[in-house]
Amino acid sequence: MDITEWHKGMQEEMEALVKDHGVNSFLVYLAYKDVFQLTDSQVYEVFSVIRDLGAIAQVHAENGDIVAEEQRRILEQGITGPEGHVLSRPEEVEAEAVNRSVTVANQTNCPLYVTKVMSKSAADVIAQARKKGTVVYGEPITASLGTDGSHYWSKNWAKAAAYVTSPPLSPDPTTPDYLNSLLSCGDLQVTGSAHCTFNTAQRAVGKDDFSLIPEGVNGTEERMSIIWDKCVVTGKMDENQFVAVTSTNSAKIFNLYPRKGRIAVGSDADLVLWDPDVTKIISAKSHNSVRPLF
Repeated sequence: MDITEWHKGMQEEMEALVKDHGVNSFLVYLAYKDVFQLTDSQVYEVFSVIRDLGAIAQVHAENGDIVAEEQRRILEQGITGPEGHVLSRPEEVEAEAVNRSVTVANQTNCPLYVTKVMSKSAADVIAQARKKGTVVYGEPITASLGTDGSHYWSKNWAKAAAYVTSPPLSPDPTTPDYLNSLLSCGDLQVTGSAHCTFNTAQRAVGKDDFSLIPEGVNGTEERMSIIWDKCVVTGKMDENQFVAVTSTNSAKIFNLYPRKGRIAVGSDADLVLWDPDVTKIISAKSHNSVRPLF
């Protein structure tokens, strides 16, 4: 459940969601200034409420104030293409916000789940915090594990725009392997997709202004295959770790285990028969996510 504004009446609504509807996580934004972004003091209050409710805080970690200023500066320089998106959101802007959210979580004694870990620096902040005893979990996504942000400079505008998501994919081509390694050794704990797709016509609203390009990439359909290919096939993790980072760990973090995330009598597991020898090509022609939903 997203918390995109904050006032005292929200606390009662959160209590009802937890007690009456089973909601056990709430997402706050440190980005999207004047839209979704909360102030640090508001995040402190929200985290305190989440702690008291026995839920877990999720955070979209980017410094929204810096992003807003950088977007303005880069547009004034005449940079309007998709490359402006990643230029206005450098890696340290993500890492700073992750560090800030960890600090607030520590001060409020609230467990924290960092969504969409996209860069080495952000991942390192999480890993170091965990070594110091902070209850924080890091979630790289299909895109950050499988590719990088070099495509933002493609001369094909539609291709470059297709990679626009926030935080952006890192231009550093070694980032995916680095994140896969941290996922495999346990410094990052779970994987997501942040699946939010748009076609070229929809993204074209930002043809002359990168800040208007709708943000989001695919990842649901590809997630398990990418992790298997990048982590298990390469020898970074074994099959049991694969199950943990794709299923079991998230069930435990969100208090669904052992009803979910476990194959046992009394559990409600979704079973997948996995053929490790199958070869498949990721293609728009065969993707379910490009087909009509109705």
